[in-house]
Order: sequence, then C-alpha cells, then structure tokens
Amino acid sequence: MVDLAPARTPGPAPSDPGPGSWTPAGRRRPGSPRGGRSARLGRARLVAGAGGLAVLTLAALLVPWLGGLDEGAVDYTAIRQAPSLAHPFGTDGVGRDVLLRSFAGLWVSLQVAAACAVISTVIGTLFGAASGLLGGWPDRLLMRVVDGVNAVPHLLLGIVIVALYRGSVLAVIASIGLTHWTTVARVVRSEVLSLRRRPFVDAAISGGSSRVRILRRHLLPAVVPQAVLSAVLILPHAVWHETALSFLGLGLPPHLASLGNILGEGRQAVLLGSWWIVVFPSVLLAVTTLCVAGIGAWWRDRTLPRRRSELAL
Repeated sequence: MVDLAPARTPGPAPSDPGPGSWTPAGRRRPGSPRGGRSARLGRARLVAGAGGLAVLTLAALLVPWLGGLDEGAVDYTAIRQAPSLAHPFGTDGVGRDVLLRSFAGLWVSLQVAAACAVISTVIGTLFGAASGLLGGWPDRLLMRVVDGVNAVPHLLLGIVIVALYRGSVLAVIASIGLTHWTTVARVVRSEVLSLRRRPFVDAAISGGSSRVRILRRHLLPAVVPQAVLSAVLILPHAVWHETALSFLGLGLPPHLASLGNILGEGRQAVLLGSWWIVVFPSVLLAVTTLCVAGIGAWWRDRTLPRRRSELAL
C-alpha cells in the first residue's frame, strides 16, 4: 500500500536551542544566572560602598561637632587611657579623645583627597584628549612628558614639593594632584584614539568642524565615564598619599587633625602599649578605601562596554 500521509520534515530536537540561539561552549547567553548574579553583586557593591561612605562622611561631619572637639584642648589626667565608655577609641599622648580626632581627621583627609582627585582628573583628561586628538609628533612629545613624570617616584616628588612650602595645605594638594594625573592621561588618550576612527568623527570632519569643536562636542563627553572612574579610583590613593606625607611629618600642619597626623603621633605610643591610637584610625582609613573601591567597581561595570559584555556572558 502507498502511504498517503504527508512527509514529515525533521525538526530540531527538544534540547536543540535552534538557529540564532547557539552559544559557544562554556558561555551563557545574556540573562543567564551568572549574569544575574553579577548584576546583583554590582548593586550590592554600590549599596555597600555608597552607604558606607555616606555614613562615614556624615559621622566625620557630626561627631567632632557634637563632641565639642577642641584641637588645642589637652587633659594630662587622661593620658593614653584605654578604650572605655567615656572614650570608645581611648585617648592619645596628651589626653585628647581619639574618636573625635579620628573622625575630624577623616573629614580633613577626604577634603584634601577630593581636591587632589579633581585636579588630577582635569589635568589628565585635558592632556590625554589633546594628545590623542593631535596625533603625530605632538602626541609623541606629550607622551614623553607623561613618561618623564612617571619616571620620578610620586612620593619623592611630593616630598620635594611639600618641602618648599612646609605646613601648607595647598602644597599638599598640589603635591598629590600634580603627580597622579598621568594614569588618567593614558586612559583618556587611548579612548580618544579609539573614538577618532568612529564614523561620527569622520562626519564632523567632513562637515568642516575644527579640532577644538570635535574635542568639545564629541570626544570629551565620550570620555567622561572613564574620567569619573579615574577620579573615583584616585580618591583612596590620594587619602593614603596624604596620610603618608603627614605620617612623615611633611604633610598637613601638626595642629590640624588628619589621619596621617594621628598615625604619626601614635607610632611612638604603640611601643608603650597604646595600640588604640593607631588601630582605630587605620580601620577608618581601610573602611573608607573599601567603600570607594566598591563604588569604583560598580561604575566600571556600568560604563565600560567590554566589561558589561563579559558580565552578560
């Protein structure tokens, strides 16, 4: 007998994802559990980092004010007292409350670091954008300047600058801001060199736009995410750099509370058993660094296309 049933065309197996949905071995499509976990981890970093930094900043503003901190006040009857209910962080070598001074020092260090990060980011962004846009021998010349600045240790160059104007807050800011812009310049230059080959830049050049207009209207807005990420990452480094200068006695004035000054004053007290003078300010410094690092990691994942694609796989 002749089979009159229509012939069946072979279809994809139930487990076959079908054409257009194939993924390489070991990779997962966007929306996979791995990508979801990465997104949740990024949000958790943002919440923890931003929340922790906000709490620390608010405490740095309010705790010294509510506690009535007096930089010149000393109490020789309470010298190097261990942590207690009256003094949760203990007292230092002249009887001052370490809790109040630590949060006051954190606020000073954050202000100095923020100013340094802004200066470094602005200088590095303009330098890198000009180098990438001009190209040719100006690019090579500007990059040699960057290499020359990188060849000198930042801490040594900062010490030289601070030594010329010892005890000046502006000198500390200049010593950090003028030595940490090279990384920003390299990142921005690489991004500008990549953007120069994009069709919209070719269209702007064909339309008669000048280099300054292309830089202002097209290139600088495109490198803002990288510049902001660089500023966020410079912030904790600037805090540590200011702390190192103050610890060496070359940073902020001794009477001004900063984390570096507190640690510098407490290095001798540790030998006498007064560990709390160093431990608690160091913990504040480490927690601040971790909070800023969490915000920077989230911003990196949000702004860098390559990083986003890696998280989606």
